[in-house]
Amino acid sequence: MDDAHAPNHDPREGFWMRIILIVSVLLAGAVAFLILGPRPEGMRGAIDVSMLPTVNASLNGAATLLLLIGGFLAKSGRLEAHRRVMLSAFAVSGGFLVSYVIYHWFKEAPKAYAGEYRGVYLTILLSHIVLAAAIVPLSLTTLYRGWRDQRKKHRKIAKVTWPLWLYVSVTGVVIYLMLYT
Repeated sequence: MDDAHAPNHDPREGFWMRIILIVSVLLAGAVAFLILGPRPEGMRGAIDVSMLPTVNASLNGAATLLLLIGGFLAKSGRLEAHRRVMLSAFAVSGGFLVSYVIYHWFKEAPKAYAGEYRGVYLTILLSHIVLAAAIVPLSLTTLYRGWRDQRKKHRKIAKVTWPLWLYVSVTGVVIYLMLYT
C-alpha cells in the first residue's frame, strides 16, 4: 500500500526502527573493535587474507555500478527492476562487510599510506569511515521503507541515502587504489 493510503501510525514501524538502530550500533561497535581492539593470540596472520582488499574494492565497485543502475531505474519508473537492483546492491555491500570483517580479524597489520597526498588520503579516509557508519542505519531504513511500499518516506530518505552510499562505495575503491597501486 502506498503511504498516501497508509494509516497514520503503524505499531510495527517503531519496532523495526529500534531493530535497525540496534543492528547499526552493534555493527559499528564490532567493526571498531576489530580495527582497534586486541586479537586473541595467534589470530593475526592465521590465514592469508592478502587478497581481500582486492575483493573488497571489487565489491565496492560492483555496489557503485548497481547503485547507479538502481538510481536510473527509479528515475525511469521501472520500480520492480529498481527493487531487484537495489536489493543486489545491498547484498553486495553486505558481502563487502563480511569480507572486511574477516580481513581485519586476520590481517597482519594495517596498510600504511605511502603516497605523496597524505592530506587528501586522510580526508577521503575519514569521510569514508564516518559515512560508512551512517550508511548502515540509512540503508536499512531506506530498504525497510521501500519494502513496506512507503513510497513518499522511501523517496525522502533515499535522497539522502543514495548519494552517501554511492560516495562510500566510490571512496572505498579510491582508498584501495591509493593504498595498493
